[in-house]
Amino acid sequence: MDFAIFHNLALGFSVALTLQNLMYCFFGVLLGTLIGVLPGIGPLATIAMLLPITFTLPPIAALIMLAGIYYGAQYGGSTTAILVNIPGESSSVITCLDGYQMARQGRAGPALAIAAIGSFFAGSVATVVIALFAPPLAEVALKFGPAEYFSLMVLGLVGATVLASGSLIKAIAMTILGLLLGVVGTDVNSGVARFTFGIPELYDGIGFIIIAMGLFGFTEIVLNLEQGEAREVFVKKVTNIMPTWKDIKDSAGAIMRGTAIGSVLGILPGGGALLSSFAAYTVEKKIGDPSNFGKGEIRGVAAPESANNAGAQTSFIPMLTLGIPSNVVMALMIGAMMIQGIAPGPQVMTEKPELFWGLIASMWIGNLMLVILNLPLIGIWVKLLSIPYRLLYPSILLFCGVGVYSISNQPFDMMLAALFGVLGYVFIKLECEPAPLILGFILGPMMEENLRRAMLLSRGDATVFFTKPISGALLAVAILLLLVTLAPAVRKTRDSAFQE
Repeated sequence: MDFAIFHNLALGFSVALTLQNLMYCFFGVLLGTLIGVLPGIGPLATIAMLLPITFTLPPIAALIMLAGIYYGAQYGGSTTAILVNIPGESSSVITCLDGYQMARQGRAGPALAIAAIGSFFAGSVATVVIALFAPPLAEVALKFGPAEYFSLMVLGLVGATVLASGSLIKAIAMTILGLLLGVVGTDVNSGVARFTFGIPELYDGIGFIIIAMGLFGFTEIVLNLEQGEAREVFVKKVTNIMPTWKDIKDSAGAIMRGTAIGSVLGILPGGGALLSSFAAYTVEKKIGDPSNFGKGEIRGVAAPESANNAGAQTSFIPMLTLGIPSNVVMALMIGAMMIQGIAPGPQVMTEKPELFWGLIASMWIGNLMLVILNLPLIGIWVKLLSIPYRLLYPSILLFCGVGVYSISNQPFDMMLAALFGVLGYVFIKLECEPAPLILGFILGPMMEENLRRAMLLSRGDATVFFTKPISGALLAVAILLLLVTLAPAVRKTRDSAFQE
């Protein structure tokens, strides 16, 4: 088994080290860092914007680039959190608390260096976790039938709904709306048009890119234009980047704990970078002296920055092995795979090993590029922070518009994307998180397909979902999770945790 892993990794590096894939990996991590640095443009909106470009790219290059954007943004987000007290990325919110205080004390250099070291260590360890745990998980998944897959997707949706911030009822409503949008179009089995309202453009269904671009690209722009432009770049020039031996000793334990927390939470449905960084900070606060945190404690930078990188990378495990997105960015990655004609799931590892292992190997290379890139370019990132929003957002809006139109050259697509942009803005104002909608939209058609297959094989006997051991266990866990979360005491704790 160990030799098989080495053989597979050798295949992966032979793919990732080609000139073309190195170039796309570099472009991905550089762009990821850039959008992490610029407040208000997250990896979600960027990946949504770049999905149309992936039409013209080879599948491996496209996935390597999109993955680089996601984990690269975790690095870049810490730069603004430390220097400007504005998180460039949502998972860097918690880094502001101690990182900015360190910058005010003249210790911005060590804060940025520890964030980069922690991110590199966590990213490298998380990649090892993927290489070790993904193959056995994919082997188990290959034994799944339609009933097991349907139950697994139900569990995935329930998990993502439970871990979505805000009201549980709103999260469930958003998931159901996503499932309903997923069935718009011509039914594959019967050839009947469903929910198209006689509009010919809807016969092929609603394009994934249109929903993603509207809900995340356009909505993000409007929300950022609402906010003021007041940004105080506290540190114009960063000096003394190298941390002291005491800094390294203080943060070593926090980096390891953050890596462990992120590696576990990244795999969970609804997990990923954001949940990991908050959990790691909470753990450090409980272990250490709480009165030191929020005043420039280096462990308050090391732990969340390690956790968000580990969480970002291990969230690829369920996406690559089961075809189940653990968060909304992974849903976009599945969308990118579908665009390339690749059916996500355990068969990817057996049918396209070069894609699977090439992506894993590229993460190691990408993490190394990020460490080499980030610290020397801090001066450039500081200058970029002075770009006014009024210049930045028209160009992003134009890029979004070109991307949507280029898919099928239909003006209707533009109107639909604009409609989802308005809907996304309304959802945010009503405190309805759009992430469960995208997960429901991606998983909806797959759930329907597996539901129908299971019912055909069982000759219409719905008890098949409960009588098959694995399927029954997965559904039982999903129902239990939902009931536990609806319990008043747990609900109160959940609400207060998200509030905090």
